[in-house]
Amino acid sequence: MNSRAHVPADTAWYLISLRPSGQHDGLRRAAARHGARTVAVSPWRLQARDDAATRDQLLQAQACDRLVFTSPAAASAAARLMPLGQLKAGSLVAVGQGTARTLVRHGAAAVQAPARMDSEGLLALPAMAGLEGKRVALVTAPGGRGMIAAQVQARGALLLRVDVYERVPLQVPSSLWSRLQALDAPAVLAVSSGEALERVLPQMPPALRRRWQEQPVVAASARLAQLATTLGFAHAYVAAGPLPGQLAAAARDALFPTPA
Repeated sequence: MNSRAHVPADTAWYLISLRPSGQHDGLRRAAARHGARTVAVSPWRLQARDDAATRDQLLQAQACDRLVFTSPAAASAAARLMPLGQLKAGSLVAVGQGTARTLVRHGAAAVQAPARMDSEGLLALPAMAGLEGKRVALVTAPGGRGMIAAQVQARGALLLRVDVYERVPLQVPSSLWSRLQALDAPAVLAVSSGEALERVLPQMPPALRRRWQEQPVVAASARLAQLATTLGFAHAYVAAGPLPGQLAAAARDALFPTPA
């Protein structure tokens, strides 16, 4: 872990969110509890699918031995297409607690989710062992979570991919880049999606990109922290998990480290 910045604890600061459009509120509230303002930089918006082919795939997924939901958005989109309460208890697996709560809110029962809320944590669940010859449905969106699909197939399972929503790319407006360049206080970048980071960086003015790369970045997993380092970020830290409170707490700790 890189040495942390030393900023007086009473200094105002910003948390930069790369969440999808319209989905920054949780991180904004968490950041505010730690004295930060949030700047939303959305690489895309989420759009649920509602077509006959997707509905048919979900019907096929009901017969699978495992249904793996990769995000709260996947759970919500699936719930718009079918009653989740009719899914087999014990067959549902969520990538994290937020996804599990969304499934339960829509009527699902007996959802399994890892304490470590990422692809590696999900794959370590007992429910994801012994998959030889079983049918596994991955309820997700195009792109992302490639590790889960690859590992499920490597473990001998028959994979059914059900893309229930999609990420519609957005161009970051130049006015937002100007605002970020004019920030008058330290900022920390929160990363819970490698795809989001990889989409935003090429759009940035070069001078701002260099500035970001010298600021702290907090990542939802060690894998994402390594990606940030590969992309030139000098001060990457791993949060306890991907939840807004975990990211915001890690961001504050990066700026205001507790004295040893």
